[in-house]
Amino acid sequence: MVDTGEELIKICRGKSMKIWQYALLDEAKSTGVPEEKVFKKMKKNLEVMKQSSNYALTHNVKSVSGLIGGDAYKLNEYLERQNSLTGNFMIKVMARALSCSEVNAAMGKIVAAPTAGSCGILPAVVISSCEKLGKNDDEMVKALFTASCVGVLIAKNATLAGAEGGCQAECGSAAAMASAAVVEMMGGTPDMCLTAGAIVIKNVLGLVCDPVAGLVEIPCAKRNASGAVNAVAAADMVMAGVYSKIPFDDAVSALYDVGRRMPCELRETALGGLAVTKMGLKLKARALGSK
Repeated sequence: MVDTGEELIKICRGKSMKIWQYALLDEAKSTGVPEEKVFKKMKKNLEVMKQSSNYALTHNVKSVSGLIGGDAYKLNEYLERQNSLTGNFMIKVMARALSCSEVNAAMGKIVAAPTAGSCGILPAVVISSCEKLGKNDDEMVKALFTASCVGVLIAKNATLAGAEGGCQAECGSAAAMASAAVVEMMGGTPDMCLTAGAIVIKNVLGLVCDPVAGLVEIPCAKRNASGAVNAVAAADMVMAGVYSKIPFDDAVSALYDVGRRMPCELRETALGGLAVTKMGLKLKARALGSK
């Protein structure tokens, strides 16, 4: 696996291949598993993503703690009333992102992509975009390979953990992965894919991780919805010809630097941010059964 986005672009250009093709080849080579089996395994991940991103649209799911639940259902009902500002596509994207988060908080089965706390962004964006673009399941699987490649690059050069880099590292990385995947699905080049990832990261640089009661519910679920919107917005900007003056590798480097500078209170410890507000503490007491 390459170490930087610049190297990835160079290889893909030289061999006239898409990022998903590089990712599939590299995974098969590093594991010794035939490409066909690697592809099938990713398709299984897609099936789990489909289930988790759609289940709470029609079921009023509640988290084990009772802190969140039912928002995906509300958004899906809102969509059916046909009176939204952002349109049906964006509402479906947000609803699906929330669905995954609610299924996760209810101890359901999800794919951590790249983490459980950010599990809703990639499925919501890829599945909804594929529907809108008229793509099939194989195209969605290819998109997941593209996303995985971008995620590996972030993991190699920064972090995917909220405990180490804040929510910019979790929801930010997930949104960058999703945006890059959709750009490639829309016919974008590897360079355009990473440009989308760079724009996404710049948009959330400095986002803290401050889970109420230490649970991946508040504000995490709604950050999944906003992260999905961020991913789609960046994809459209790139496909329109908008370019990021700051390249992907530099954006990732900045993400890591900012994450290391964050005080521990703002890195998943629930000792700062929303977690210690008046209401945050009340919700903590309610969720944990303390006074």
